[in-house]
Amino acid sequence: MPPSTPKPTRIAVLADSDTRWKWGALTAARIAPGPTMETASAEGAQAGPGLDGFLLRGRSTPTARQLAEVGVRADSLREVTAVEFLRVMAEGEYDVVVLALVGGGVQAVLHGLKRVWEGRARRPVVVTGYVGVVYEKLADGLLLRHGADLVLANSRQDAERFRAVYEGVGADASSVTEVALPFLGGAAYDGGRDSAAEPERRPHTVVFAAQPSVPDNRRDRTYLLERLVRHARLHPKREVLLKLRSKPGEHTTHIEELPYQKLAQRFELPANFRLVYGNMGEVLDRTDLLVTISSTAALESLHRRIPTVVLTDLGVREALGNHHFVGSGCLASWDQLDAGHRPEADQEWVARQGVASGGGAYATAFDAARERVAKLLAQPAGLPPLTPYYTPATAPGYLPGILARHHLGPDGSPLPGAPAADREPGPVRQIVRRAARGAYRHGVQRVAPVIRRMGEL
Repeated sequence: MPPSTPKPTRIAVLADSDTRWKWGALTAARIAPGPTMETASAEGAQAGPGLDGFLLRGRSTPTARQLAEVGVRADSLREVTAVEFLRVMAEGEYDVVVLALVGGGVQAVLHGLKRVWEGRARRPVVVTGYVGVVYEKLADGLLLRHGADLVLANSRQDAERFRAVYEGVGADASSVTEVALPFLGGAAYDGGRDSAAEPERRPHTVVFAAQPSVPDNRRDRTYLLERLVRHARLHPKREVLLKLRSKPGEHTTHIEELPYQKLAQRFELPANFRLVYGNMGEVLDRTDLLVTISSTAALESLHRRIPTVVLTDLGVREALGNHHFVGSGCLASWDQLDAGHRPEADQEWVARQGVASGGGAYATAFDAARERVAKLLAQPAGLPPLTPYYTPATAPGYLPGILARHHLGPDGSPLPGAPAADREPGPVRQIVRRAARGAYRHGVQRVAPVIRRMGEL
């Protein structure tokens, strides 16, 4: 008799933004056991035949353009509420569920999954983590993610911090599993030089990786734009690119109230300055110097050994997130860059961040997580019920509000009046949803800043 074919691994990924969808889908491909899930390449990876994607309906639900830019494909992809997702999980047969959500969303879905899987002989392995650098709300975010079978840490440093938080509150820390960011990769930097030295080469390219919410005020964002434009004028043979995350009206993981596109309309831009969108990996393919405040793009750049600068012009502050890069060797100012400074990253610091600039360690970064998932799936008696740290008994003044935001009661069951989970929205309901989302985004980007300015008068 021919050998039996292994059952394909089925994975569900629930994400609430374009960046978290990218993280969740690529992570799923890297940690899935079995030959049916191919190892994802860093950018534009085919996630494999066993992946179903679910986009949590909300302010940052990605648009079709954003999904295309991410470049990750799934067998199916649909927009759902938390209640609708739980209905699918109650009826579907999955091996792994990846929750690529903000902390409150993870906590709500964990409680909902605990309820819908009650009495089941076997349940999926639940995985969650962070899409990038963890520089704020460490304890809050971690405790909201507690209860998943695997809480992924993107570096050795994060794994140590995560375990310390869990152990410090008396929570089980065994779920913390060290991996790396799943979208690192691409060709290593070839040491390109200024076009003045090698005229036949492409222009020396400087890329500023913009962030939606850092900095968070017009003065600082205008200052950064002005310095970027000034750098382009000072170096006319260089190509200077402002890499944007989203177009006006679109949302990412964070709210962008002051898009650089609109600020740039007030400038006379030099010919060698351009605003660009697109896949970050493709932009890095032509980058000679990456500049940012604190974007995860800095880690992607360092992984490729591209000279990388984390700006100090606005200070080194927790509010900016650039304090995370203390000791990296990458901190510098625009004045230094204008004068020709080329930073050299501290390799010990880089290694602790899960950025394997040598290339070798990254190939095995997900082995431990993959082995752990396989071991959990192979348990003869199945997995025990999910046990989040927060319960109605341990956090009675905090947990109910988190659950209610996703139309769930204290026991994880749908609240009365929760969005229907047994049918697809009709045309009228879809139009109302689009209108409501547009009104919300208009309020965030236009009305809210005006109200804040009036309050400062």
